[in-house]
Amino acid sequence: MADPRYLQVDDYEPVAREKLSPDVYDYYAGGAGDEWTLAENLRSFDRWVLRPRFLRGSGFPDPSTELLGTRIELPVLVAPWAYQGRAHPDGERGTVRGAARAGTIAVVSSTAVDDLEGIAAASDGPKWWQLYLFADPGLNAEMLGRVVAAGYEAICWTVDFPVVGLRHRDARSGFVMPFGIGDDDYTYEPNMTWDHLMFIREHAPGLPVMVKGILTAEDALLAVDHGADGVVVSNHGGRQLDSCVASLDALPEVVEAIGGRLPVLMDGGVRRGTDVLKAIALGAAAVLVGRPAAWGLAAEGEDGVAGVLGIFRTEVENAMALTGCRSVAEIGRNLVAPAR
Repeated sequence: MADPRYLQVDDYEPVAREKLSPDVYDYYAGGAGDEWTLAENLRSFDRWVLRPRFLRGSGFPDPSTELLGTRIELPVLVAPWAYQGRAHPDGERGTVRGAARAGTIAVVSSTAVDDLEGIAAASDGPKWWQLYLFADPGLNAEMLGRVVAAGYEAICWTVDFPVVGLRHRDARSGFVMPFGIGDDDYTYEPNMTWDHLMFIREHAPGLPVMVKGILTAEDALLAVDHGADGVVVSNHGGRQLDSCVASLDALPEVVEAIGGRLPVLMDGGVRRGTDVLKAIALGAAAVLVGRPAAWGLAAEGEDGVAGVLGIFRTEVENAMALTGCRSVAEIGRNLVAPAR
């Protein structure tokens, strides 16, 4: 039976905040600079309205879809996010188990590299590996070999992290990233280029590579030219560069440039099922959610992650039924219009 406290995804956030230390809460909740882009990610969905159609036999819609050859039960993935053990003892293992219960993909952060095999074995559900490249090529090669051997089904290469964004909440709280900054082994590569894609393919043969962090048509075309298998339109949840475009606002430009040659996903500001429909109508194959999963994990562990995804499924199915969409394939551009 569903917990009556949690009717909407946002209901998990105050429970999570109560359980987390203030610095960890601010690390998950905060963004870069004045957090304008963080807020824009949420506001961007209000710039579109739905155009429902009726008498289409949509009372029992099917929200399942296929991504890179994997069938998932709803077009909502769990985005990668760091230091999940700070949120709950279940950590990444709880997140992948919760995602598996919901029938969807969990994307596991490179910050969990020390336990990548254990996380892979924690559930039978599909998992992608979110890749931060380290400055040490040998360490990258070793990590990618382990990712392949552990059974991850795709690489989600995050490219918008040459340096850390100016996150003033963390500076004020004193939060220190325990991984990737100033560590001789785990220093991130500050000078990534498209040439690194060839390196990734060489050391993770057979795995599709999604490029995460694309916000412009120019970079979308370069992703196609360099043989990426897909892109994720993302501004890192507003955590890297403030005053940059909201992900949903960038989505149509990227989709037009890609022209159907690659799957396009997006993340940033997705909080309800109608948000999912708007993103898909604007060309996304699926969305990823980060903070909602973080609040679910912090509030209730594995059950919270499964609960958040269950709410998304209920809301997506409801919105599909009420807009005349019997399948994800029927969620088209004519479903949305600019808000006036």
